[in-house]
Amino acid sequence: MTAAQPASGPDRGLHVVPDADQAPAGPVASPAEVKIINLVQGTIGQSPAVIKAARGMSHFGEHSLGWLGIAAVGALVDKPRRREWAGVAVGAFGAHAASVVIKRVVRRKRPHDPSVQVNVSTPSKLSFPSSHATSTTAAAVLLGRLTGLPLPAVLVPPMLLSRVVLGVHYPSDVLAGSALGAASAAAVLAAEKRLAK
Repeated sequence: MTAAQPASGPDRGLHVVPDADQAPAGPVASPAEVKIINLVQGTIGQSPAVIKAARGMSHFGEHSLGWLGIAAVGALVDKPRRREWAGVAVGAFGAHAASVVIKRVVRRKRPHDPSVQVNVSTPSKLSFPSSHATSTTAAAVLLGRLTGLPLPAVLVPPMLLSRVVLGVHYPSDVLAGSALGAASAAAVLAAEKRLAK
């Protein structure tokens, strides 16, 4: 895949121009998913403030680093629950790692339809599942359990939507990533229960 090229006209995003001989093989997204991206980008995705916020979320969630940082701070200031904060880090990073493995198996290309604006750079060409959705869901579930706050409902939908706004994931990518993240969080919680016995 060649480097992203600036969009022409009033669009300020980037279009990804794929090279057929270099693009990874994988399942092809349905036209309906492209239409959903078009709808999202044609509505809330027209706001510069939304694009800026989505990019900020993208940078925060890259490689689950933002969640690891929060877990580290929590472990430092909340020593009685240090194990639970470590669980947040393990859950977020483990979920991210699982998503990367699945991406390399599935090898689905990121959105590359000419109608889709790509508004942020990505470290890979692979799309399914969304690692941001995976690690964010895992972290939100574990942080919600730790704090007693409804964090999954607050944190997960914006992150999932942001990946579509930025044009780097199909809807099925983020939904699958969120399901994987929830499963990863459940595994961490189960392990914590066993350790507590």
